[in-house]
Amino acid sequence: MSPENTYESLDFIRTKVAEDLKEGKNDGRVVTRFPPEPNGFLHIGHAKSICLNFGIASEHNAPCHLRFDDTNPCKEEDKYVEAIAEDIKWLGFDWKNNLFYASDYFDKLYQHAVEMIKKGQAYVDSLSFDEIRQYRGTLTEPGTESPYRGRSVEENLDLFERMKNGEFEEGDCVLRAKIDMASAHIVMRDPALYRIIKRSQHHRTGGKWRIYPMYDFAHCLSDSIEGITHSLCTLEFANHRPLYDWILDQLEAPCHPQQIEFARLNLSYTVMSKRKLLQLVEEGHVQGWDDPRMPTICGLRRRGYTSEAIRNFCERIGVAKVEGTIDMAFLEHCLREDLNSRAQRVMAVLKPIKVVIENYPDSQVEELECINNPEDPDAGTRKVPFSKTLYIERDDFMEDPPKKFFRLAPGREVRLRYAYFIKCEEVVKNGLGEVVELRCTYDPETRGGNASDGRKVKATLHWVSADHAVNAEVRLYDRLFTVENPMAGKEKEDFTARINPRSMEILASCKIEPSLADASPGTSYQFERLGYFCADKNSSPGNLIFNRAVSLRDQWVKIGNTQKK
Repeated sequence: MSPENTYESLDFIRTKVAEDLKEGKNDGRVVTRFPPEPNGFLHIGHAKSICLNFGIASEHNAPCHLRFDDTNPCKEEDKYVEAIAEDIKWLGFDWKNNLFYASDYFDKLYQHAVEMIKKGQAYVDSLSFDEIRQYRGTLTEPGTESPYRGRSVEENLDLFERMKNGEFEEGDCVLRAKIDMASAHIVMRDPALYRIIKRSQHHRTGGKWRIYPMYDFAHCLSDSIEGITHSLCTLEFANHRPLYDWILDQLEAPCHPQQIEFARLNLSYTVMSKRKLLQLVEEGHVQGWDDPRMPTICGLRRRGYTSEAIRNFCERIGVAKVEGTIDMAFLEHCLREDLNSRAQRVMAVLKPIKVVIENYPDSQVEELECINNPEDPDAGTRKVPFSKTLYIERDDFMEDPPKKFFRLAPGREVRLRYAYFIKCEEVVKNGLGEVVELRCTYDPETRGGNASDGRKVKATLHWVSADHAVNAEVRLYDRLFTVENPMAGKEKEDFTARINPRSMEILASCKIEPSLADASPGTSYQFERLGYFCADKNSSPGNLIFNRAVSLRDQWVKIGNTQKK
């Protein structure tokens, strides 16, 4: 993007980057980074940050680093590293050779801490964590200086060395910055820079270290070491910016990235906290991080979301400076738009009821030509078998229908998709009075779904030939929570009480057309009249499993029209 371009169409972050380039800042460089902590799986909120950081870099033909801020060995694992990398690649982004870890810099960070001690800018504090919290003060009252704040440089160097050597237990002491206990910014009231963690093995450095840098200390210095020009983060880090800048200024860092904050993504009917998502997993409310009801990228992928739909969603919601909540319906709208143009249409019956066409020849089987995707002229057609005995949806029949029910009923005629008109002649019930079979007749002059005499019907039903149907399990997913904001109100700590008990329904006796017998995991389809479905990762020939990604009804169109009015 040329710096001479106008900024009218740019968001405020891209505007700032363009202005910096025009002014010749950072020697004309742009370097961004996505710095996840490997302590959980990525969610849709992280996708927004990924698209922003990698997107800005791509627009300027610049690098975007992937850096794992792995400073807490108690919670970090290689499985999270691998899952994060997989998710970013699936979204369509490539960090190329720019893969880094904060743990790459542990030796440098330690030396920086020693330098700060020598300059009188840091000291070892022997207060307990609770005491440090009490000494910190409040938003309206200044903090109190630690009695250990006046330790000499020599004593602090000795204590810090002993901390590194493992001579102290966790909580015995911490290294704190010496700033201002009366600062209006609580984060500047002598924040901790290093703490002792002895009981855990780091996923990369093993047991080499007994002390680990705090996130704020490691983060800004890692950015500086890597030559990052624009450090993009969410609004909760705005209060940390003074500390970010202070540390770099005190160490006279040759590269001083600019931190710019933007509003995080909040999505209705779910939670966007890794801690809360971990709680859902550990307490068994969901079936793992990739449960299709989860807002994790791997969960959305398993459900049937495409990377294109998620990228489009992130682009369209834009970048803002004020927090807000995006309606889940808009994310679903973006998925429908994408799948409408790419998903093959097929016929499947989720709750089958048998239909016998009594006047159809017993042994006859027709191969009806069906359109794969009317939105894609190159998608072609497929052959679907039609025979005497079929399955239709149980909900498409009513024995005593109300006025506006136009589907099949006794004495009523309907159209079968791509096939014929049929008329219900008899209803067969079991000993419990339940309908088990419909006996119908068909009009052989209506092949293709049109009557030669011009008569009309008000409903078209999908179907599957009983003799050719393939069995499948179908999982219908709904919103994970029953309320838009599960974390609102006094009951937010008990947010699990708001989980939707009907968020997953498993249908075990579904019938699908034979073309799906070899459906590959991850392949998306539109089940005509029912929604968009994706073959589950555990699906295989002989054990087909499909997840409903999204229904066909688009609530966002109605919402958008209402907002326009």
